[in-house]
Amino acid sequence: MHTLSTDSVIYDFNKAHAPVKKVKVGDTIEISTYDCFENQIQSEDTEITGIDWNRVNPATGPIYIEGVEPGDVLKVKIEKLEIGDRGVMVVGPDLGVMGHRLEEMKAKMIPIKDGKAVFNEIELPLNPMIGVIGVAPEGEGVSCGTPGAHGGNMDNKMVTEGATLYFPVAVEGALFGLGDFHAAMGDGEVSVSGIEVEGKATVTFEVVKDEGITQPMLENDEVVTQIASAETLDEAVKVATELMINRICRKTGMSVSDVTMLMSAVGQVEVCQVVDPLVTVRFVVPKWLEEKFGVRLIG
Repeated sequence: MHTLSTDSVIYDFNKAHAPVKKVKVGDTIEISTYDCFENQIQSEDTEITGIDWNRVNPATGPIYIEGVEPGDVLKVKIEKLEIGDRGVMVVGPDLGVMGHRLEEMKAKMIPIKDGKAVFNEIELPLNPMIGVIGVAPEGEGVSCGTPGAHGGNMDNKMVTEGATLYFPVAVEGALFGLGDFHAAMGDGEVSVSGIEVEGKATVTFEVVKDEGITQPMLENDEVVTQIASAETLDEAVKVATELMINRICRKTGMSVSDVTMLMSAVGQVEVCQVVDPLVTVRFVVPKWLEEKFGVRLIG
């Protein structure tokens, strides 16, 4: 199995970056990551305003996958996630939903032990997940703090062990990277941080030809989802919903009106995050519908 350490990080997804690792389709790699602050916050006494904010949301990579070409879909199976034993959260003025009520930057260290995150002696259930994951876009580079059609900082709590993601490939080799692990995060990520933590992800790369997606998708054992990011929630919802309805129509031959009614009955619009430069949603379809349709929606 391949490995990649935190010696190689990027701060934007960019086709200009030279790959630090080359793998083949079908290969598995273990990728180590910093937390989203590049481990700069070591205690609650750390001067938060004094950290290097140019080193936020690093992604380990980029990884070049041989045999993956523009127009393909990169399929990434998350085989395993491991997280560190201490997380950190921050709040501050103009950050997140409540930033207008906050007067100073504040950090809280969150011990992680016995399968729980300990917040002010309250034990919280863990949902380890990857906040930043994606490929290089076709045009200019995109900061690792921003989500988009290439993936990036989607902060989608479904990006976890056992999930499979699909990314539209814009450049040869895809130039894949990931980072920004959370030990736990609620939908919305309203403070602008989950429980930020370092970790390791073991992923396997595959390629899907002739699938034609324009925004990332995700599936697990229970659902198939269309992810979309935009400047407003309204716009993101419209993009994710229409892309999924178009896909179902194309795969099944059903009419737009029938699929729209069906999705209004069983589809779910869910918020991923509302605090990044773009906001992110997912449109969720139960997998039992694939059995009824007799087709797979992706992959």
